[in-house]
Amino acid sequence: MKMPKTIQDSLKHPIWEKELSTLRNILVETEMVETLKWGIPHYTVNNKNVVGIAGFKEHFALWFHQGVFLKDPLRVLVNAQEGTTKGLRQWRFTHADQINKSAIIQYVNEAILNQKEGLEIKAEPKKVAMPIELQTALENNNELSGAFKALTPGKRKEFADYIGSAKQEATRLKRLQKCLPIILEGKGLNDKYR
Repeated sequence: MKMPKTIQDSLKHPIWEKELSTLRNILVETEMVETLKWGIPHYTVNNKNVVGIAGFKEHFALWFHQGVFLKDPLRVLVNAQEGTTKGLRQWRFTHADQINKSAIIQYVNEAILNQKEGLEIKAEPKKVAMPIELQTALENNNELSGAFKALTPGKRKEFADYIGSAKQEATRLKRLQKCLPIILEGKGLNDKYR
């Protein structure tokens, strides 16, 4: 499936095209700025995502990026990925007649106000444990240890995750051997892709 390049293309959905256009028409009346992110219409305030719209197989939805802070008097918001998302909440619709413009505007205005007030759940960085194989190599080689410490935290994390994610010790050791010259060059594991 090709990533849409325009808002109009992103609204083309085999089931929900008319409904997505209706939601869009409501959202463009607000002070938010319309933009296309990840191939989906998003609406922002101060370059921060507030709400997005999309169609799925069984429903179409508004999702509020920091929806966890909304009061939700109608009890319509759901966590689309329980255990994964912390702030995101969806308002799902299965029929066009469920679109209540005044209720949507109420929720959107609260979300805009929350964004302006800075209510936001920040993503927590994933902690990556230092694999014992890499730790041992660093302890036994001062040059390697210095080169590793000189890397940015993100690059160090890439190496630790890459080596440590292997299930078998033999694979971790093989990956370590592959990484050693890259670390000594002062490069990140994925620099060639940047």
